Order: sequence, then C-alpha cells, then structure tokens
Amino acid sequence: MVDFEPNTAKKFVDKLIHWNRTANDRHMPWKGEKDPYKIWLSEIMLQQTRVEQGLGYYNRFVATFPTIHHLANAPEQQVFKLWEGLGYYSRCRNLIHTAKYIAHELGGVFPSDYAGILALKGVGGYTAAAIASFAYNQPYAVLDGNVFRVLARIFYIDLPIDSSEGKKHFAALAQAILPKDKAGEYNQAIMDFGAVICKPSPECATCFFARHCKAYLLNKQLAVPVKSKRTLVRERWFQYLVLQHEGDIAIRQRLSKDIWQNLYEFFLLETAEAEAPKEVLAQWRKAYGVRSAEYKVVEQGIEKVQRLSHQLIHFSFIHLQLSIRLPIEGMQWVPMQDLAQYPFPKTLQQHVQVLLG
Repeated sequence: MVDFEPNTAKKFVDKLIHWNRTANDRHMPWKGEKDPYKIWLSEIMLQQTRVEQGLGYYNRFVATFPTIHHLANAPEQQVFKLWEGLGYYSRCRNLIHTAKYIAHELGGVFPSDYAGILALKGVGGYTAAAIASFAYNQPYAVLDGNVFRVLARIFYIDLPIDSSEGKKHFAALAQAILPKDKAGEYNQAIMDFGAVICKPSPECATCFFARHCKAYLLNKQLAVPVKSKRTLVRERWFQYLVLQHEGDIAIRQRLSKDIWQNLYEFFLLETAEAEAPKEVLAQWRKAYGVRSAEYKVVEQGIEKVQRLSHQLIHFSFIHLQLSIRLPIEGMQWVPMQDLAQYPFPKTLQQHVQVLLG
C-alpha cells in the first residue's frame, strides 16, 4: 500500500476534473474518442513524439486507413511511406504486425480487456491503460512523462522515476488516487494538465493547485522528477554514395535489426570516424573493383547530422554518375522520378527532395 495524503489526493482529483470540464481547451481529434482502433493509433504515434508533430500523421492515417482492416490489408511500403519522417520506425513495424493480428486472428475485434490489450505487440503498460480507460472506462491509471512530473510535484516525491523502486511507487500512487468511475476523463485530464500547466518549466501562476502543491510550497518545482541514469549516445558516420546510371538510382532496403529497418537508403559505407570524400571513394573502388574511368563525381561534400534518441548520425553524400551499371548485391536500380514512392529516413528523404528538384 503506497503512502500518500488522501485529503490532498481527493482535492487534487476533484479540482483536476473541474479544470478539465471548465478550463481545459487542449483540443485533439482523439480526445473523447471511443473507437479503440483510433485510440491505439494515436497512442502508438505519440510514443516519444510531440503531439504537434504526430497530429498530422494521425489525421492522414485515419483518412487513409479508417478501420483496422484497411491498415492490415495495405501494402507495407505504403504504410511506411505514410509514416516517413515520424521516426522510431519499430513503432510502425509493430503497428503493421498488430493490425494484421487483430484483423486476421481476432476477426477484426480489438481486445476489450487490459490483459488482452497489453498482450498486443508494441503495447506497454501505459498504452494498455490509456486504451482500456479511454475506450472502455476501465480503472487503469496511465503513467507517462507528464503524469510522473505532476505526481512528483504535487506530493513532492524525489525517488528516481527511472529506478525500479521509483517506478513501483509512482505506479501504485497513480492507481491509488485514480477515480474508478471517471478513469478515462481523469487520465486524459492529468496528461493535459502536465502538458499545458505543470510543464517542465511550470506555469505555477495559473495553476489551480499551486497553494496545495508540495513542490511549489517548498520552492522545488524544478527539483523533481528525479532521474538517476545518464543516456549514453552512440556516434556513427554514414558515408552515402548516390550511384546514378543514366536516369536510374541505386537504392536498397534496410533489413537488418538496426535503425530504420524496412526503410530505403542509397549505397552506404559506415566508417568508424569522419572520412574525406577521396578516402571514401578509395574504399569503395577497392571493395568493388571500380576503376576511376567508370564514374565521375557530380557532387560531394554534402554533410548533415541527425540526432536519434541514443545515437548521433553524421551523414555525408557523394553523388556519382556511372558509365556502367554496377551489380551490387542487395541494391536495386529505380528511375530517379520514382524515388518519391519509397520510404526513406528523414535526412535521406530531404536528400531525395534535393535530387528531384
């Protein structure tokens, strides 16, 4: 049994529900939605993604795939193309897998209980609680970054939220104060409250609960929530050769269990550190037996950087015009004008747009 102040908790819940009904003007198309398919779509898309970024993707997905059967029966390349630029592509792979499972194994009927929802691929405790409470008003508390922050401040809890003890404590607290008869409304309200008022830099002056908030009264709003672990960032160097023969470009699909699985890319040489274009070309010539007379450099020295959650990717691009069509294993030659039909990672898609003018 988690230790908390029942009076403070009840007061917070009551005031939060009142705020949600009278002053919360955060509008999103999935709020109030009862279709578990659409709720699931929105929750998967918003994992590690800001609402502002995911909103357009959600609207396009719902318009293109209005039911889970539409999504399950769509060509995978079409789904990935629609997801292009949203990042964290394992979410898209899980989305496709789960859509097919529900459509073909469950007769198109979305699970209606927490355990069944949690068993779906790509669905964790938070997402299962969100779907169960929003679609079916089942009494499961959500616990995302916003909720961690709100609870840590209201009750001033300095346990690290990324520790086993901290996770258990916050989960028990969230469940203990959840109003069972208003689970869906409360869950949406506390997430909205964390997004618009109890933000990382909180709007305490406009907060309806400031004079009861322990962190505010202690002037320690920015001290919580606490994290104990530091994320290590892996640095990588991707040297891309844009190989062109007449009007065709060589591309390949990334099939290994790495970033951007199932997306497309140009010919890649990954190096341990930054390399000058002439060194990259020397490695390529040696590896594939290419003679200098068989290509000319169209453009080189284009460099970009993209930060992922745990990786920092350095890109360089060298555009080559080949006099012969090299047979490179795993690569396919496609007309340049058709590149727009293939899903590429964000930075490569930007380069595709440059190529297409």
